[in-house]
Amino acid sequence: MNSHGGAPSRGKPATLRQVAELAGVSTATASKALNGRQQVSATTRQRVLDAADRLSFTPNSLAQAMLHGSSGTVGLLTHDLEGRFSIPILMGAEDAFGAGQTSVFLCDSREDAIRERHHIRALLGRRVDGLIVVGSQTNPRRSLGHDLPVPVVYVYAPSSDERDTSVIADNVAAGRLAGQHLVGIGRRRIAHIAGDPTYAAARDREAGIGAALADAGLTQVGPSRSGSWSEAWGRTGAHAVLEAGEPVDAIVCDSDQIARGALDLLRDRGVRVPGDIAVISFDNWGPFATGSRPQLTSIDFNFQQMGRRAAELIFAALAGEPAAGTQAIAPRLVIRGSTTVGA
Repeated sequence: MNSHGGAPSRGKPATLRQVAELAGVSTATASKALNGRQQVSATTRQRVLDAADRLSFTPNSLAQAMLHGSSGTVGLLTHDLEGRFSIPILMGAEDAFGAGQTSVFLCDSREDAIRERHHIRALLGRRVDGLIVVGSQTNPRRSLGHDLPVPVVYVYAPSSDERDTSVIADNVAAGRLAGQHLVGIGRRRIAHIAGDPTYAAARDREAGIGAALADAGLTQVGPSRSGSWSEAWGRTGAHAVLEAGEPVDAIVCDSDQIARGALDLLRDRGVRVPGDIAVISFDNWGPFATGSRPQLTSIDFNFQQMGRRAAELIFAALAGEPAAGTQAIAPRLVIRGSTTVGA
């Protein structure tokens, strides 16, 4: 057959690329359609299925297309010591690659450049088909360069090189979502206990909160108080908010850990949450968000979706369709009792 559609050569199974070309879509979109992914419209899915039928392309052919000439393994290199980001990202990547088709090797570099280089050599020695690099913060990180023999996707911490492929959390949108929720439940006197200002996440969340308040014709109560990403700072920050003497009916905390410390201080001071002051945070980290009293309303950054998207981008690159630039994954609001009674 020619390279632009039609029937495959006798004795050779149709390829995923041939299905994509016949359907008039990208290889990545064809893969999603054949795997039943939600991101594909019904019309596009049917067009891909019709093309697969015409070419006698089967699910087994899809597996062969993914693994042809490859080891069926991908390396996930993380700097996230606690696994808060890397584990859900790993789960999302494995879901996208498909059970039994691609295995993911997890390596922890412990934020050590020498250890990172060692793991990269080891993973390449295992002939992995691609690398997913997960950062521990949202500040851009040094690129691994363009001489590696496999595609690389940076997740959470984007590469500093715009030619690379990165998947990140949308922290500005997250801040806006937090502010909009508080305004939507009638809060008008909103303070902000921020994290470490050297982190891009803290600055971006502050910008998003400010934008949401400005949209509602409001201004933040007092300055954004910056500190560490800890419960201890949450207690200190909440104390500072109360001692400032300005009326407050809501506090945005830059992480669930900060928020849990703030809740402790408010409870000690006899402040009812959410009756007197509503509290919202970021990360939706299970042990903190659901273990707090009351449970925390939190912004979830959809880490599993980040992992799925990273896997799709690895697969697309292997299929000859590499992407460049940064893609942001939209966050979602998880409402619990710290902002809404009975939630």
